[in-house]
Parts: sequence; C-alpha cells; structure tokens
Amino acid sequence: MNLAEKIRSIPDFPKKGIVFKDITTLLADGAALREAVRQMTQLFEQDSFDAVVGIESRGFIFAGIMAHHWGIGMVPVRKPGKLPYRTIRETYALEYGEDALEMHIDALHPGQRVLIVDDLLATGGTVEAAIRLAEGAGAEVVACCFLIELDFLNARNRLQNYRIESLVHVETES
Repeated sequence: MNLAEKIRSIPDFPKKGIVFKDITTLLADGAALREAVRQMTQLFEQDSFDAVVGIESRGFIFAGIMAHHWGIGMVPVRKPGKLPYRTIRETYALEYGEDALEMHIDALHPGQRVLIVDDLLATGGTVEAAIRLAEGAGAEVVACCFLIELDFLNARNRLQNYRIESLVHVETES
C-alpha cells in the first residue's frame, strides 16, 4: 500500500505558501491506518522501550496504538496548560515566535528507554523540545518516529544525534 497516496495535500493552509499534509484521510481508512502502524512498529522490532512519548495532537494517535501493540505506557506531551498535574516545560522557536511543550513531572523516570512519536517531522523544533523533556526526566531517547517527514526542511541535520525513522518522505514544498 502506498501510504503517501492516502495523505491529502491542502495548499495555502494554515497560511499562504504552506502545503498542509492532512492525515485525516489516512486515519479514516482502516486498512491504511493499520498498515501505517504496522510499518512504524516493524521499524523497531529489534528494539525495546519502556514508554512511547506522543506529541500533541496527531502524534497521540500513533503513539497510543504503538504503545498498545507493545503493551507499554504512552506519555502525552502537550501544549502549555493542557495537563492537569505539575509539569515541566520546554520552549522552542517558531518562524514567527516561540511555543512550548509540557509533560507531567512524574511521567518518565531515569533510565527508561523511550520512543518519541509524531505524525510529521518538519523543522525539528517540536521534537527537539520533546527530546529535552524526556532527557530532562532522565529517560533515554532511543529513537523518534514519524508518519511523514518534510525532507526539504532538513530536520535530520538538527537531530543528527538521534535515530530518526519516517514512512513517507516529502522531497519538495509542493
């Protein structure tokens, strides 16, 4: 199955010049969703993890299914103010400012091996903040996994010290 064909491209969303990769079409197709998760988990069949860290919000979908597959916990990393307990926070740069991610202070523990999951790797700022959260809690980030990677943004250069796995590679902006 060609997963790239299951992802809809929406030009000029959320602003002019951006081609948004809409995964709701893949999510709505049970066979495509099953295949995406099968491929994502298969990438790590030789690895072991104690938890899967999912980045808000679409990353939760894949992280939750993968954690269930392996019988381990899923740790949500969210935008500020969305988690009910005490949190730790990491900020990251956007092209137009700054944003932040938070995680519960007791979500991860020293020595845990984690996989960080999101739907899309663009510039790498969001996942870099999630990595800092996990490592700040003493966890070991074994790898990061994405459904889609926007190769033309070169996030791998920023994340060169980490194993990065992606299923669908987008070479150009269009």
